[in-house]
Amino acid sequence: MNKTILCAIIGMVMAAFNANASANDSFIGHWALTIPGGGPGWLGIEDVDGEMRANILWGGGSVKPVTSVAVKDDQVVITRVQIGRRGPDKGKKIVETITGTRSGDKLNLVTVKTRPDGKGFGRAEFTGKRIPPLPPRPDLSKVEFGEAIQLFNGKDLSGWQALSPKAAMGWSVKDGVLMNRTHHEEGGRRKPHTNIRTEQEFEDFNLTLETRTLKGSNSGVYLRGIYEVQVFESYGKPVNPHNMGAIYSRITPTVAAEKPIDQWQMLDITLVDRHVTVILNGKTIIDNQPLLGCTGGALWSDPLRPGPIYLQGNHSDIDFRNIILRPVVK
Repeated sequence: MNKTILCAIIGMVMAAFNANASANDSFIGHWALTIPGGGPGWLGIEDVDGEMRANILWGGGSVKPVTSVAVKDDQVVITRVQIGRRGPDKGKKIVETITGTRSGDKLNLVTVKTRPDGKGFGRAEFTGKRIPPLPPRPDLSKVEFGEAIQLFNGKDLSGWQALSPKAAMGWSVKDGVLMNRTHHEEGGRRKPHTNIRTEQEFEDFNLTLETRTLKGSNSGVYLRGIYEVQVFESYGKPVNPHNMGAIYSRITPTVAAEKPIDQWQMLDITLVDRHVTVILNGKTIIDNQPLLGCTGGALWSDPLRPGPIYLQGNHSDIDFRNIILRPVVK
């Protein structure tokens, strides 16, 4: 083959390869989603040894890997295969295809689900916004905190408000303790209960509090309203991203430091520059680790927006006291 022709062919192949790589790179990163209905979500796309992979958070629950992700004709195409959990689709294999087009730092996305018979349903449009790269890991020894703010006065719910006013209010105060007690309807059906949030909103801070888990406790402390520090009855269990002190489904504690139920436990949490440190009962279980995006149950998906401290009360009984926040001032 003529050397000139061979070089031209190699050049075209390389150009096509580079163009495809460039198209892939344009979607690599973390995206704050506003999913159909207005709820928060998150999408993370990465290149692992030349292969695209993705994880997604859809409203509540955990961050989960998608089935496949690829770039085709300048669009990202994501598939998720799930088993229907209720209604006529219960037990059926449902394939969801999400297609996204990028415009600068924004994504315009469409989701469509397909039943085993090939019929599509559930088409919806939604959006995403690229999350800026994480700042460097902060030097916490140089961070200055302001005056302590007492978020709970030990007497009543002043400074707090219900997130779901139409749901049952299980929160009350007794003997200096902020208590959540859930009530169930006759027949064992679970009755919706409200979470509560501070009226104030915050940026970066150190937060200390005491919590007491009871039988079956499953609660959480949300930082800025979007990052859940799990509060869970998990004494004696191996470390897990869903156990006490974890950043729910995102960061697993390095050591289990829980106490048995009915004992007061101390949480010391520092959030600075989208990095989090969690000290449980005097042991550092998460050490200045990056927060890639929101967790299930977040109020919104924007990691740069100030937000409240919110306490999860929609699952089970839980107690809190001595809730103190010191904002970062420098």
